Amino acid sequence: MLPLDFIENMRQQLGSSADELFRSLNGESPVSIRLNDKRDVLTFDADIDEVPWHVDGYYLSARPQFTLDPLFHAGCYYVQEAGSMFVEQALERYVSPQSVVLDLCAAPGGKSTLISQYLGDQGLLLANEIDRQRVFILSENIQKWGNGNTIVTHNSSEQYGSSCPNLFDCILVDAPCSGEGMFRKDHQAREQWNTRLVMQCAEKQREILMNIWDALKPGGVMIYSTCTFNLHENEYNVQWICDCLGAEILPLNPDPSWNIVEGKDGVGYHFYPHLTRSEGFYLCCLRKYEEDYTPFRIRAPKRPIAQNPNPDFLAQARSWLQHPDKWAIRFTERFATAYPAQYKELVDYLSTFLTCVSTGFGLAEERGKGIAPQHSLSMAKDINKDAFPNIALTAEQALSYLRTEALNLDAVPLGMLLLTYDSVPLGFAKNVGNRQNNLYPNEWRIRHL
Repeated sequence: MLPLDFIENMRQQLGSSADELFRSLNGESPVSIRLNDKRDVLTFDADIDEVPWHVDGYYLSARPQFTLDPLFHAGCYYVQEAGSMFVEQALERYVSPQSVVLDLCAAPGGKSTLISQYLGDQGLLLANEIDRQRVFILSENIQKWGNGNTIVTHNSSEQYGSSCPNLFDCILVDAPCSGEGMFRKDHQAREQWNTRLVMQCAEKQREILMNIWDALKPGGVMIYSTCTFNLHENEYNVQWICDCLGAEILPLNPDPSWNIVEGKDGVGYHFYPHLTRSEGFYLCCLRKYEEDYTPFRIRAPKRPIAQNPNPDFLAQARSWLQHPDKWAIRFTERFATAYPAQYKELVDYLSTFLTCVSTGFGLAEERGKGIAPQHSLSMAKDINKDAFPNIALTAEQALSYLRTEALNLDAVPLGMLLLTYDSVPLGFAKNVGNRQNNLYPNEWRIRHL
């Protein structure tokens, strides 16, 4: 049962088509995925349709049990609501791949992995999440995606706004909202919804936007989005940004065949489930007014960045990368981390006052008198797979490995092994002679099938 106030609001907003929306919210949700360029091949038995506004987006005619697909765990694709893939249209039109971008409310990571893929090896993404539990899910998904151009942080919008003045070329604020667009797939969202919640969310969204505004360069682009329909959290808040913070709305001109609805008075774009194969989604792209400003200044780090005391370890770790010169490598305690060399000064400086959960990808760790690869290296696109013996697993063996069960591999060499499924790395194991140690991260393991 849809909330009565919601029904009344949507009748006022949509007129005669509101009943079509209500019927759609009681129907089945579409299933969509976005491919990673790790392996740009579809392997599903279900029928496939393209998501028209994203080149790597696809609809599946049925929802498979993704947990049973080792390629899902390897980060070969992300299960993402199709409407939110529209962020790509804003990026392609107004944001250079050579940008420094902030995804402020990033968990679980769908939009962050999309931005990461768009930036490739030219830009830098800071993916932030304020919720302590969700930030680790975000970090896991970023590591599985494998680009290495992303720093995952756990900070507030106030901390970013005050610490990073005029730093970002683009900021995405996918704001926490009342969740109207999720009514079809989340019945708890229906139960929690009320008009008071809408107004509370709208106020909270303005607070977040005000906090973060100083971190956006003048002339920079703000992408504002929600998974809700109402004017208060969408058009009215965008108009508030323009009037109170100083910005102009940027057109995206979607193809009319996509059935994306322009917002009230031309403010942003709505995805309505009765018109598009998506959940409810709203997005608006804005440009901060140009003005004279002091560029963000990179200062010397407040504390020294730890370095590897053993150059032999560094040389070995670099040999595990296809393009070692692309990466700066930092040793902290006994762990080595790789992150983009072209942004080394900036990342080193930001890491002194931001809470960084993961920086680029884990490369190696000291173990006894030797060095071993970290699991996130196996997920990294720049891994030198030839640096390790590659052991191909069957689907059954792969799922056993992903459950962190004991391994029983025949005729494999001693030492560190890179386990693969369908030529894609899944992680490492170590053959110590009488057994093979399963090194898949326990916190990532499959718990239920």
